[in-house]
Amino acid sequence: MLYRKFPRVSDDISILGFGCMRLPPEAGQPAGGKIDVPVATGMIRAAIDAGVNYVDTAYPYHNGESEVVVGKALSDGYRKKVFLATKLPSWLIATRADMDKYLDEQLARLETDHIDFYLLHGLGAETWENLSRLGVLEFLDSARSDGRIRHPAFSFHDQFPVFKEIVDAYEWTFAQIQYNYMDEQFQAGTQGVKYAAEKGLGIVVMEPLRGGLLSGDVPAIHQHLLDAPVRRTPSEWGLRWVWNHPEVTVVLSGMSAPEQVTENLATAGQGVANSLSPAELAVVEKMRDEFASRVKIPCTGCRYCMPCENGVDIPSCFMYYNQAYAYDAKEKAAGVYLWALSGTFSGGVPGYASCCVQCGECEEKCPQHFPIREYLQDVSEFFGK
Repeated sequence: MLYRKFPRVSDDISILGFGCMRLPPEAGQPAGGKIDVPVATGMIRAAIDAGVNYVDTAYPYHNGESEVVVGKALSDGYRKKVFLATKLPSWLIATRADMDKYLDEQLARLETDHIDFYLLHGLGAETWENLSRLGVLEFLDSARSDGRIRHPAFSFHDQFPVFKEIVDAYEWTFAQIQYNYMDEQFQAGTQGVKYAAEKGLGIVVMEPLRGGLLSGDVPAIHQHLLDAPVRRTPSEWGLRWVWNHPEVTVVLSGMSAPEQVTENLATAGQGVANSLSPAELAVVEKMRDEFASRVKIPCTGCRYCMPCENGVDIPSCFMYYNQAYAYDAKEKAAGVYLWALSGTFSGGVPGYASCCVQCGECEEKCPQHFPIREYLQDVSEFFGK
């Protein structure tokens, strides 16, 4: 296992982190459902035995079961071997007291007296404004002072200007962002990686393989893989591309099967910063171009069409629709679409394309003049109502 450091933490951190959002489900259960505890425990411990010392979970993962299972998996001395990360459920916070309530509940679930890295979960403009108004920075100071958390951080899902504002607001240990070779301009993106590093923050990367979309057997990229100067699986190419960035400390992988643990451990042993040659980087560029050419709706994600008064998350609807086509992954994209736009993270308001009432206000605001209503109808018919 290779290790890197967060600029504000002296400890060595494994470059591969075990993400616990996609633990293996019991037989007959859907992805994200009830966890197969013996298999999940074996996977987590095998990763730790091989040198992984960063374990990441969160309050809502597996409907709240993930933290409990992680707590059990870290018994028998394993808790002392890892840095444990979990997250405050930002969208559930209505009062300052809620922050302490959820943290204390998480400590109990995880069977620990402290959280090494405590993140504000999924920050965006609205959640950041609400948490700031309620005194979240004072809460972090208090929780650090009384020893319940060691290092404050945040995960992020919004645009770069919001990211910059949050980075500048507090002395964070790191920012956790979605980053992969298809998402250099998505949300915080490469600009965010560089800015955070300049400000002394580490970077933890989630979705390095776009929820598995970049690890699939997509015929369109077979020739690029065959022509590459080095033989690697799609997963290896995706992970190595992220680890090639020296600003990145940890790459999270949501491993859901023992063989994924084995493969990712082997790949992590090669994840040296700035180690990919120009010829290798060119392979990634070709795969990126191939996937981009398969996009059905040319939405840039500018979000000028938002907000929709009926709650439709228009850019996300288009994104998941495009993913289904680009990566030959209808089932996987549909699963994420149904979960991510269910309203869990937006106050209970679903954001599905089928919620569109065809008012047309979004089309008046679209700088590209896209037929958004027509596109939303396509998405609704594709994923179902």
